[in-house]
Amino acid sequence: MSVHVAILGATGYTGAELIRLISRHPHLSIRRLGAHSQAGKAAGEVLPGLSGDLAAMPLLPADKSLSGDIDMVFTALPHGAAAACVKAALDAGKKVVDLSADFRHQDKDVYAEAYGQPHPHPELLSQAVFGLTEYARDKLKGASLVANPGCYPTATLLPLLPLLKANVVDADNIIVDAKSGASGAGRSAKTDLLYCEANENVRAYGLPRHRHTWEMEEWACTFSGQKAKIRFVPHILPMTRGMLATLHLKGDNVAAWHGILSDQYASEPFVHVLPEGKLPQTSGVCGSNCCHIGISVTGSDEAVVISCLDNLLKGAAGQAVQNTNVMYGWEETLSLDTIACWP
Repeated sequence: MSVHVAILGATGYTGAELIRLISRHPHLSIRRLGAHSQAGKAAGEVLPGLSGDLAAMPLLPADKSLSGDIDMVFTALPHGAAAACVKAALDAGKKVVDLSADFRHQDKDVYAEAYGQPHPHPELLSQAVFGLTEYARDKLKGASLVANPGCYPTATLLPLLPLLKANVVDADNIIVDAKSGASGAGRSAKTDLLYCEANENVRAYGLPRHRHTWEMEEWACTFSGQKAKIRFVPHILPMTRGMLATLHLKGDNVAAWHGILSDQYASEPFVHVLPEGKLPQTSGVCGSNCCHIGISVTGSDEAVVISCLDNLLKGAAGQAVQNTNVMYGWEETLSLDTIACWP
């Protein structure tokens, strides 16, 4: 079986990762690359890692009508801009995995509050499946629209959900201190990402309430049944990729938390709970689709839980391909690495 794919927003960092993963997938075939400002160029002019037929492939306007030979669309466009392309693809009978934030919320008012603008196509929200793969497999099968989670919510929800479901965490007192490589900010030119601005510098951003906080709280409640209050502070680091989320948690029976997490993810191919006493680091996951989780008990009723992932893979393109594999009933690990690129 060969599924013909279009990648819209192909010239960003996430789009480039989609090309890399899909080009080696045994059942996916890239038939179109779409872009906005780079439309009209050959893909190899914009993405230096490409060669051969992929490098020669023209970058078409992202909003150009989809031809009949396209079966599936990956949209790696900015929020707000993605929604129109998603609607056009769905209207044309295509399956869509959307890597923007446009369909990650179930309520148009929550989206408007988080992103400061009305949703372009609120009628589609109820159709979207939130693709945190480990918690959405049943709904992913046969889905026509998948909303790929944000990188920060993925890094937060994977360690948090098992503890919320076990009712051992104080859901009103969750602090998430997270750090990401600069690729998480995208490829568009930004003054604060210039080398002289970012090098040897760490800064917090998105305060007082980062837009991903709404996503975390909404899906923490949906998947666990508990309403969670999360104080989330992201930071950007002078490195290319990688994400580390430190969760400061209070609750009951903290000595059992490692076992709760280990049991939840014992059979998962991409989520690994490290042995007691070991904590994850970004170099252990970069280049892979894995999330590593570690825990340190810091008191009788508190612990620090740390998760790491590659923000461009398990936090974006990798999870999108993982979701696609589930959608079509293929082996979930197809074209995805479980071993990091190290050093």
